[in-house]
Amino acid sequence: MGKYIEDAKELLTYVGGRTNISAVTHCMTRMRFVLADPAKADVDNIEKMGIVKGTFTQAGQFQVIIGNEVSDFYDDFIAVSGIEGVDKAAVKKAAKANQNVLQRLVGTLAEIFTPLLPAIICGGLILGFRNVIDSIQMFDHGTKTLVQISQFWSGVDSFLWLIGEAVFHFLPVTIVWSITKKMGTNQGLGIILGITLVSPQLLNAYAVASTPAAKIPVWDFGFTTVQMIGYQGQVIPAILAGFVLVYLEKFWRKVSPSAISMIVVPFFSIVPAVLIAHTVVGPIGWTIGNFISDVVW
Repeated sequence: MGKYIEDAKELLTYVGGRTNISAVTHCMTRMRFVLADPAKADVDNIEKMGIVKGTFTQAGQFQVIIGNEVSDFYDDFIAVSGIEGVDKAAVKKAAKANQNVLQRLVGTLAEIFTPLLPAIICGGLILGFRNVIDSIQMFDHGTKTLVQISQFWSGVDSFLWLIGEAVFHFLPVTIVWSITKKMGTNQGLGIILGITLVSPQLLNAYAVASTPAAKIPVWDFGFTTVQMIGYQGQVIPAILAGFVLVYLEKFWRKVSPSAISMIVVPFFSIVPAVLIAHTVVGPIGWTIGNFISDVVW
């Protein structure tokens, strides 16, 4: 008999019994339940249990904080309940049944951007530091910056922009990669699509406002033209383009014979995705982004 058998039996009762548990797993400190009917969970009594440190519900999961003993408690709970535990990915999938459309959307976006946070934080620190040394006039009676009086710091400023540019100007590449990773499609194609949004062949997004319309480069197809505008630093166009690629790839995977899928799926996914990105979802995303910026500022 395990150390936590009685506590496990008690918790099983308070969460509504075996039939109310759709899936269960654990993380470092918490039991994570997907409940068929969350209203059946007796939260007050659960939180009165000596081993329980608290409860909360997040992303469709009812989570019970146990602490460092959670692994042993989980083993006893599985033994008592007769439920087969699953991994966290399976719990997340099951939890979607308890989420509304907005919660699912927010959850998906969170999963897309979480892998990018370390890079974004690093890039933010770098840009902040560069602003201090190349924009704030702290020397010669407030007339010069550190970069203006020191060749060393001028070199540092220039070098750090290599990283800052990679993080923010090329952000669409990492966004599309993360979308394909999250949705289980080809990440290589995601990277390629992201690069086509920030290619040096395109007019840099930051130069569009200062470039006369007549001088914006175009692809001329004879019957129509498409502006060659980049989406450096643009989030919404990258998200929309990423999902276009994902659903195109899923469609072609489904309808393509396995013998030729290696050729058909990549070609008929990436080519239309890039075209749609530059003719439809890119401009739409740009407009949405500008609207949001105008509202915020």
